[in-house]
Amino acid sequence: MTRPLVLKNLRIVDPSRNLDEVGTVIVGDDGLILAAGADAQNQGAPDGAFVKDCAGLTAVPGLVDARVFVGEPGSEHRETFESASRAAAAGGVTTFIAMPETDPVIDDIALVEYVKKTARDKALVNVHPAAALTKGLAGEEMTEFGLLREAGAVCFTNGRRSIHDTLVLRRAMTYAREFGAVISLETRDKYLGANGVMHEGLLASWLGLSGIPREAEIIPLERDLRIAGLTRAAYHAAQISVPESAAAIRTARERGANVTCGVSINNLALNENDIGEYRTFFKLSPPLRSEDDRIGMAEALADGTIDIIVSSHDPQDVDTKRLPFADAADGAIGLETLAAAALRLHHSGQVPLMRLIDAMSTRPAAIFGLDAGTLKPGAKADITVLDLDEPWVLYEEAIVSRSKNTPFENARFTGRVVQTYVAGKLVHSA
Repeated sequence: MTRPLVLKNLRIVDPSRNLDEVGTVIVGDDGLILAAGADAQNQGAPDGAFVKDCAGLTAVPGLVDARVFVGEPGSEHRETFESASRAAAAGGVTTFIAMPETDPVIDDIALVEYVKKTARDKALVNVHPAAALTKGLAGEEMTEFGLLREAGAVCFTNGRRSIHDTLVLRRAMTYAREFGAVISLETRDKYLGANGVMHEGLLASWLGLSGIPREAEIIPLERDLRIAGLTRAAYHAAQISVPESAAAIRTARERGANVTCGVSINNLALNENDIGEYRTFFKLSPPLRSEDDRIGMAEALADGTIDIIVSSHDPQDVDTKRLPFADAADGAIGLETLAAAALRLHHSGQVPLMRLIDAMSTRPAAIFGLDAGTLKPGAKADITVLDLDEPWVLYEEAIVSRSKNTPFENARFTGRVVQTYVAGKLVHSA
């Protein structure tokens, strides 16, 4: 039981109810929301409640991040569930899905249960495991979907890898459909641009680096969408990065396929020019694309073609990042900068705030069947409180994650997470 909580005089943005108004949020001692909205201002506070005046602040449903790599088990020096959860809380993320690309791979029941138990014991936020689509992520033999789903896996994925065997993919989607499971896949061709390290274009030529063409994403995506239509499976493209991919998603939906997609915050807030002179913290997968591509991604997010935003939180240490650009590992941390980086799109007028919060909370919760993404009465009080206009700079010493490989080091932001609540309990305060 927690102490009842009343947050008053704040703006409440709740996409699950299409609600945007100034009001009050009331949380009971059971960690559930009693009321949230303008009408709650006239309700009395529960006995013993902690009352906080939040004038000038904005409450949104706790953010849901559907793509987080955690080093535990196997690479705890990069990130643990405990450190990842603190980074998540600092970024307003109250729920995240942990990818199965660990050592060992999360491909059996015992390991799914290990993730759930470890997160329950050590994490400040809600953690849900994704299970491996194929054993060892090798792309050859399917895992036991039914048993893994029953154990608590919320989706099936091959982590950073695509499925290259189309017959395996068809069987997996057919199998997943029978269990109502979501297949979430990376779309990157195994051979096209296999040696590429950044977006293929003029800048790559100037830097003397091999490129990754847009087609390396588009071709496997279009194949996946066709198989999803054939099998009638629930398919999620984990992270797309070019407008042509968004167009393929639209076309597949018009054909009746049950498909959704996400985009990394990096491909919404950054472009290839940020790489500068071989800055390896900007070596990502998918790569940072052109500014025209970034604008196209923002437009596809605004019109709803792109469903969700993910942080693609992927901790790397100095041994894998302090290398020549071509040799450095892909990936960047992103949990604690997810909200702030996304708010750049709000302040620039590219994406309305309601759609932005929907993409980071309500929609991912709906896609993966999670108890999250809403401030409606009776829901769990997972709440993110934002100051939409606070200017701040991200300094390395302030990074909560165990790894420090952020592309936003020394970046200037407008908008900050000031409080994060999980089931009514304060887990972060700026």
